[in-house]
Amino acid sequence: MKISIIGAGSVRFALQIVGDIAQTEELSNEDTRVFLMDINERRLNASYILANKYAHELGSPIRIVKTKDLDEAVEGADFIINTAYPYDPRYHEDGFQRWEIVTEIGEKHGYYRGIDAQEFNMVSTYTYVLASYPDVKLALDIARRMERLAPKAYLMQTANPVFEITQAVKRLAEANIVGFCHGVAGVYEVFRELGLNPEEVDWQVAGVNHGIWLNRFLYKGENAYKLLDEWIEKRSHEWRSKSPWDVQLSPAAIDMYKFYGMLPIGDTVRNGSWKYHYNLETKKKWYGEFGGIDNEIERPKLHEALRKTREKLLKLAEEVLVNPRLNLTEEWPEFFRKGQLSGEQHVPFINAIANGKKVRLFLNVENMGAVKGFPDDLIMELPVIVDKDGIHREKVEPDLTERIKKFFLWPRVLRMEWYLEAFVSGDRRVLEEILIRDPRTRSYEQVCAVLDEILSLPFNEELRRYFEKR
Repeated sequence: MKISIIGAGSVRFALQIVGDIAQTEELSNEDTRVFLMDINERRLNASYILANKYAHELGSPIRIVKTKDLDEAVEGADFIINTAYPYDPRYHEDGFQRWEIVTEIGEKHGYYRGIDAQEFNMVSTYTYVLASYPDVKLALDIARRMERLAPKAYLMQTANPVFEITQAVKRLAEANIVGFCHGVAGVYEVFRELGLNPEEVDWQVAGVNHGIWLNRFLYKGENAYKLLDEWIEKRSHEWRSKSPWDVQLSPAAIDMYKFYGMLPIGDTVRNGSWKYHYNLETKKKWYGEFGGIDNEIERPKLHEALRKTREKLLKLAEEVLVNPRLNLTEEWPEFFRKGQLSGEQHVPFINAIANGKKVRLFLNVENMGAVKGFPDDLIMELPVIVDKDGIHREKVEPDLTERIKKFFLWPRVLRMEWYLEAFVSGDRRVLEEILIRDPRTRSYEQVCAVLDEILSLPFNEELRRYFEKR
């Protein structure tokens, strides 16, 4: 078994996956090799040191290998997890800095939260000049190496934008790609608030990544939406946001439920129309006192917190070298203790495919008739059963409402198609047309000015050449 993690220098996510592998009986053996790959040597070394230490503390004999060579990570792999957020280290210490600069320019030209904050795709920290050029390019590079070096492997796309990247790879390469996201966990917040035992809930969610809806909701065989309606009538006025991420039962979520007829789940709540996003005051009205995470106050705080956590883990790796007796799982909350799993779907998927440990997951795969009215080859986030024979889609019952399809999903699908048209064509005019359709745009000159300034940034030289070649 060879499992490769691309972008392992992010440290935290890679360690969660290592922890899950180390605690999965069928995978926790000397024959399992986990390759950590990154281009940032310091971060890669830290991940390697901490992963070895963590696996040892969990009593697992899995072998950890580090490499800066993408071919080495890909060759002969069974599963390749792409969690990389590409950036140019000559200009920035991380991809967030690049996004922050581009967002600031967008706001200067009248695009609140930047040109990549788009209707039905407000979860836009990862989107980069509309086409997500670096992210799609990297995933395609991995996929084309897989065609030569690991043709039977699964590419487990984790880095955003999952929708655009998974669709692009399906169309433009031969790799066996599946998209992963943990936003579906939002259903458990709903169950908890309503006092429902999760084991007695019959539920489904379906849609597209960051656009999923609770289509089936039964409790002890009865329609549980009645319980939600009762909560809305009697208790929703008591709701208060506990953190910028706490939006699952926010006024925005309830408003979307009343319009669309089904409850939005996870990041979908953040991805509504401009009704919820015109400015910070509007965001606070719909998402509570923090205004959600996608605003000018909370997003910079998050980036800074992530940087501090990363730096803390880098220093921790240095401490481990000095003091090998340091106990990670007892002293650091980033490391789950034995018996605790991350909740990510990656390792259950691997174990199901490799060892036949049947599991129900929610994955981004081709529709193949699961949701009526959408193409078979469209990547959708669906309930599936995974076993040694592969991925088996559940039939989505009841069907998503017509309003979800017409007012949310089709506009989001269209936006994905615009992004991929820009990526494939390399035609700057496509970027212009996308922005011309943005309600924040007041003139064609505004569109040209913001794109000119963004594409003239030193770290965007490749991007500028790509989109000005036609």
